[in-house]
Amino acid sequence: MSISEIGCCGAYCRTCSAFINQACKGCKAGYESGTRDILKAKCKMKVCCISKKLQSCADCSEYCTCSVLNDFYNKNGYKYQKYRQATDYIRTYGYDAFLAVADKWKNAYGKYE
Repeated sequence: MSISEIGCCGAYCRTCSAFINQACKGCKAGYESGTRDILKAKCKMKVCCISKKLQSCADCSEYCTCSVLNDFYNKNGYKYQKYRQATDYIRTYGYDAFLAVADKWKNAYGKYE
């Protein structure tokens, strides 16, 4: 379990099948080491989060007013609501509590018990 396996949006990469099967690198791996160039990233949320050196968007002072983040969370689809729920959970309970819950999931999102 590691905070680095939490996506900027709140997705938990460690339990995501695409990440496990190496079809996805996750949104943070490689940027600190320089093996990936943040200037080539297409995700505006990732560029912003990594450029600000945040662990996730949950740490951002502009969390409630960010148009990039809100546009993402307001997309049509269940997973976007779950990613918002994850960042809200992190903001309320912290990363350790999130990781304790998320490590039991079978996908990049799951239930909070």
